[in-house]
Amino acid sequence: MSAPIVLSKLTLATPSGRPLLTDLDLSFARERTGIVGRNGVGKSTLLAVIAGERVATAGTVTIDGRIALLRQAARPRPGETVADLFDARAALALLGEAEQGEAGPGELAEVDWTIGQRIASSLARFGFDVDLDAALAALSGGQATRARLAALTFSEPDVVLLDEPTNNLDRDGRRAVLDLLAGWRGGAIIVSHDRELLETVEAIVELTSLGATRYGGNWSRYVERKDLDLSAATRDLAEAERRLAETGRKAQAAAERQARRDGAGKRKQAKGGLPRILAGARKDRSEDSGGELARTASRQRVEALARLDLARQRVEVLQTPSVALAPTGLAAGKTVLALDRVSVGYQPGWPVLSDLSLSITGPERVAVVGRNGAGKTTLLKLISGELHPWHGTVHVVSRLAVFDQQVSLLRPSDTVLANCQRINPDADVNTCRAALARLLFRGEAALQIVGELSGGQLLRAGLACVLAGPQPPFVLVLDEPTNHLDLDSIRAVEAGLVAYDGALVVVSHDEAFIDAIGVSRRVDLAEVQKPK
Repeated sequence: MSAPIVLSKLTLATPSGRPLLTDLDLSFARERTGIVGRNGVGKSTLLAVIAGERVATAGTVTIDGRIALLRQAARPRPGETVADLFDARAALALLGEAEQGEAGPGELAEVDWTIGQRIASSLARFGFDVDLDAALAALSGGQATRARLAALTFSEPDVVLLDEPTNNLDRDGRRAVLDLLAGWRGGAIIVSHDRELLETVEAIVELTSLGATRYGGNWSRYVERKDLDLSAATRDLAEAERRLAETGRKAQAAAERQARRDGAGKRKQAKGGLPRILAGARKDRSEDSGGELARTASRQRVEALARLDLARQRVEVLQTPSVALAPTGLAAGKTVLALDRVSVGYQPGWPVLSDLSLSITGPERVAVVGRNGAGKTTLLKLISGELHPWHGTVHVVSRLAVFDQQVSLLRPSDTVLANCQRINPDADVNTCRAALARLLFRGEAALQIVGELSGGQLLRAGLACVLAGPQPPFVLVLDEPTNHLDLDSIRAVEAGLVAYDGALVVVSHDEAFIDAIGVSRRVDLAEVQKPK
């Protein structure tokens, strides 16, 4: 299989100069390749360099064919419309003039009579019907992603570059992406944390601080290989620790033997058994020998420490965190959330939720599902108290923590550690640091300013802070928690939520995440309220 994209000795850095990846040698064949790695490792930067939108610090990128990039969070330009995504504004305007009989003879020859129909077909492929004059800024995140995917495939590139293509999409939108890739005959490079999507790829490239590793096969195969790698890395770590200890013992034994020889020579000289010149020569040799022993011991220790550090890094990269939490004390029969015939919206006469009733008792784990626009985020605003019902009642227990997508319970100007101490005034610094470390905020990472964290880091920080105390809240409410999380962060969050024994209300389209955290009930908003 040929390789339309070849990277040679590629070195990448952030705009501020922070190094990301060094001397990267990779090739991408005409197949579906997933790219995984922790947030900040350089996944999106790599796609931008391949697309020619960023320049590498060093190395070369060789492209054979046409490529197209779907950006993760592209902001629309002022006045940009859906038609602009297809680069079709002028063509559609000319078509309109021709249909109105206003085009001249020369213009008629340039009319693309099918462009409107072809664009509509591309949009329909992703379950989206929209006026082509609609402003992109007026679309929801999921709608904009559908439109961009349609435009991406409309141009029929040889290779598509997809940066988190299923973020902000509902189940139907996700299914459209899966269907697209299933029938795609060109190459595809997909940066994603969506495990359902990664099950469809033919290879996975993992980027870490140690470089790039290619795994043949899909997500399940990758996990199997990673488990084997972790076992090997754990053995290497044990061997490195053994060698370091052995190096220390050998150095100590050599130093003790040298000390004994030096002591014997001094005693013999003191008895007058050696001429002064010979005694001096022996002293010089002893000092030379002792110095060489010290240098050898130092070099061996440095090498052993380097092996140990590399082994620890490999284990840390591969290992899934485990989390232990204090119990909430939530009784099985306690009602923690009750909505009775609630109606609410943002404009009078236009309810988003109508006559909705819902209750959660004890440590239930409930997933709120539904199409984009069904009112899932509105429901969370009701639960948090940000919105008040027009009709009906809302009862929520006092010990509740709501994680919106901005994790607004954290103060942006404070460090992660300071937020943890504020939220848990009875917890000391060591308790907070231990809680933060469970969700990957170790050492200096706990001193990062919250306002400088990525979206994925924000959620981990919020969960770590809320769950750090001696009595966690009865209820956690999370809005699309896996959006913007890398796979390591998802596993850390899953580990934390599995260890949590309270009630969960989760809005998510990520079926793998829903299954992993043990959701026991799904609530489809279209089925539990009157038609709006």
